[in-house]
Amino acid sequence: MSPNSEAQDERLIVDAARKGDEQALSELYTLYFPRVYRYILARTGNTYDAEDLAEEVFIRVLEAIERFEWREAPFSAWLFRIAHNAVISQRRKEGARGRSTQLAEGLATESAGPDELVESRLALNAIMRAAEKLPEAQRQVIAFRFAAGLSVAETARAMGKGEGNVKVIQHKAIVKLREMMGQPKKAKAYARGKA
Repeated sequence: MSPNSEAQDERLIVDAARKGDEQALSELYTLYFPRVYRYILARTGNTYDAEDLAEEVFIRVLEAIERFEWREAPFSAWLFRIAHNAVISQRRKEGARGRSTQLAEGLATESAGPDELVESRLALNAIMRAAEKLPEAQRQVIAFRFAAGLSVAETARAMGKGEGNVKVIQHKAIVKLREMMGQPKKAKAYARGKA
């Protein structure tokens, strides 16, 4: 399916949902809930908060969908802006930058066996702890791109930034995470005349 036909299908579903079509609303929930949940889980690190906030996001979407207007940004940008605002509101309520807890089964990892599963979970936990130390924009990009699975374009729209800016922020975040995780910087093949 081409990106244009996917966008057209999304538009049809959203327009039907705006008119109160329960099947369309259900389809939007099915399409977006897992991505919204993963995004919120990446931002909060807590499966219970992620579940509650994801549900709250969809309640807000239900309350506001008839007021949604098509602009330059897709529906997903509007949806993830609501998710982002829900996370910020939750943090304000907690009165802190956010609670840090171990990731449970929230982010699925594929593995061949129990040993690999444990290693993957430990690695995810270490990455999430390191990501908490990143500047806000870098944390947002990492959460949108890798937890929610948004494209660069979708991430840019959700954050109100240009695609080039998102790419730069993502690159800086990955470099910083590698440093925090004790991985060496990738050497450039052209550095110092070496190929």
